[in-house]
Amino acid sequence: MKNTDKGKNRRSFIKKLTMGSALVTAAPYVFSSPSQKQRLWLERSYEVEKFSANDQINLALIGSGIQGIYDTTAALKVAGVQLVAACDLYTGRLDRAKELWGAQLFVTRDYRKILERKDIDAVIVATPDHWHKKITIEALKAGKAVYCEKPMVQHFDEGHEIIKVQKETGKICQIGSQGMSSLGNEKAKQLYEEGAIGEMVMLDMYNDRYSSEGAWQYPIPPDAHPDTVDFDTFLGNAPKVPYDATRFFRWRNYRDYGTGVAGDLFVHAFSTLNFILSSQGPNRALSTGGLRYWKDGRDVPDVTLTFYDYPESKTHAAFNASFRVNFIAGSGGGGGFRLIGTEGEMQVSANSVTLKRSKLGKTPGGYSLVAYTEETQQKIRDGYAAKNLESREEILKLGETTFEAPRGYKGDHYDHFYNFFQGVRGKNTVVQDPTFGLRAAGAALLANESYYQSKAVQWDPKAMKLI
Repeated sequence: MKNTDKGKNRRSFIKKLTMGSALVTAAPYVFSSPSQKQRLWLERSYEVEKFSANDQINLALIGSGIQGIYDTTAALKVAGVQLVAACDLYTGRLDRAKELWGAQLFVTRDYRKILERKDIDAVIVATPDHWHKKITIEALKAGKAVYCEKPMVQHFDEGHEIIKVQKETGKICQIGSQGMSSLGNEKAKQLYEEGAIGEMVMLDMYNDRYSSEGAWQYPIPPDAHPDTVDFDTFLGNAPKVPYDATRFFRWRNYRDYGTGVAGDLFVHAFSTLNFILSSQGPNRALSTGGLRYWKDGRDVPDVTLTFYDYPESKTHAAFNASFRVNFIAGSGGGGGFRLIGTEGEMQVSANSVTLKRSKLGKTPGGYSLVAYTEETQQKIRDGYAAKNLESREEILKLGETTFEAPRGYKGDHYDHFYNFFQGVRGKNTVVQDPTFGLRAAGAALLANESYYQSKAVQWDPKAMKLI
């Protein structure tokens, strides 16, 4: 953001701290000492609506796998939505769909039969990544609103095609990084814009896993067979290979169908980061890593470290971002997302934000004074004391506060679908449209581009193109 805006926001934030005014509706935000910690509740209200049987949004699921089931479960919690159809290339998942949502559900292995139906208003596209572009575009052209799982695309150039078709059709298209609509993101954005952490310096994101399931070694059903799995259709535009159940059920492990940890995990972080900072994204990436443990035939790394450069923009200073994923973390696993600024840091998750503001050492200590005589040391101390570098105002703004979602919070997944369906009903603008989706996916995919080329890669965040 512009220097004048930064200064204004920072002064406004400090004033709120020292006067004890509220940063959330429910409680004041003020520190009485540098060691004080407190917890405050976040709030969100939803429009209370009742819908008649004739005013339901008819929803269809295309890709009834793990994420598709979680997506649909969240979507059906939103009032005025009903599932009428499901599609998958494995018959066992179609049986599961009926088990979950009723024997009356229309099921098919051909997604085109869903797009042909005039009574379907919206579709969830939760297929493998290499099918996202084709199905999303066809669904938009068929007049459906689309909720497309992240990453929006498998390859950079595909995103501009989706953006073009969405604008031409005017249909709603939401990209599915569900944390985007969370209370945590909303509060972090507010705090950042109020100057809570000062200027951005660094983003630190990590995701450690320590299980076969976490490393995408998903179970393969015993009835998997060419008769129950439409493997040829699954391949789509990918290279033709003989039937392979492992490739079908563990597609994330292969470059032909997925996007590795970058498209699966980095993209969530970029969605959140770009949202909080109102940023268009990075302009450079350098990635390294390797296949260290899960040598099961996959051709994507299980350890990835990528460093990104964000250029200065109207909404943030130039800063660096560090992304790390480890699928064989002997520590047991864990994760974090931390924005570090010149005056504080924020730990952000879907359900909470922890803001920490520490004391900046502005006066010399024993380490740097040891080379001087005692008399000179005292003169130096007196000189710094006269500058009054540590004012009462500076001390009052130190400490730690955690903003938490209330008990009973419906969750980020619900919020993202609520936002989507409000958009379908014409009541708002979706929070993650295809342009936003490409900025997040493009930034994430830079990691793969750099890793496989073994060099840094450049990106134009405004035009959303490789340089």
